[in-house]
Amino acid sequence: MVSWIISRLVVLIFGTLYPAYYSYKAVKSKDIKEYVKWMMYWIIFALFTTAETFTDIFLCWFPFYYELKIAFVAWLLSPYTKGSSLLYRKFVHPTLSSKEKEIDDCLVQAKDRSYDALVHFGKRGLNVAATAAVMAASKVARLFHFVSFLDPREGQGQGALSERLRSFSMQDLSTIRGDGAPAPSGPPPTGSGRASSKHGQQKMSRSASESAGSSGTA
Repeated sequence: MVSWIISRLVVLIFGTLYPAYYSYKAVKSKDIKEYVKWMMYWIIFALFTTAETFTDIFLCWFPFYYELKIAFVAWLLSPYTKGSSLLYRKFVHPTLSSKEKEIDDCLVQAKDRSYDALVHFGKRGLNVAATAAVMAASKVARLFHFVSFLDPREGQGQGALSERLRSFSMQDLSTIRGDGAPAPSGPPPTGSGRASSKHGQQKMSRSASESAGSSGTA
């Protein structure tokens, strides 16, 4: 654990910050020699960082692994060994020069494919988002309609409730009353009562006159 912390500090300070400062000075002074020197170092350091990502996983158990990393960074930076310039001139530059065209073609193809993939997934994402927004708006509208229908204090719900109550007309109520409950008792119609009483009075006067006639003849 201590070796890992020390190696990370050494790589951070002497492998990153120190070269970054001297790269700044080379750019500021416009010294071509120093500029090329630090450019070669950053290329080698980028390859070292890439390889370090995998070696830290698979070779961390190796004895003196972190100590070897510290020694390698010091070898790259040392003005006596000039390790970064040596590695670049002997290995990196010849390899990149021979494979430069193939690398450029692969980068162009990857760029085009990534752009097409980005556009494709962007369109799909927009379609999914639009569909989800429409569905959510529809559900919210249905929910508000249902709540307003249940709440009689709302205008729309009260109107719907009134319409349902008005559907029970007086004719429906009379039909229900005729089918089940007895008709309410009340006074008979006025015209039929007068006709029956007048007919009874005529019968009484006729019987009285007949009885008077029979008594006179006797």
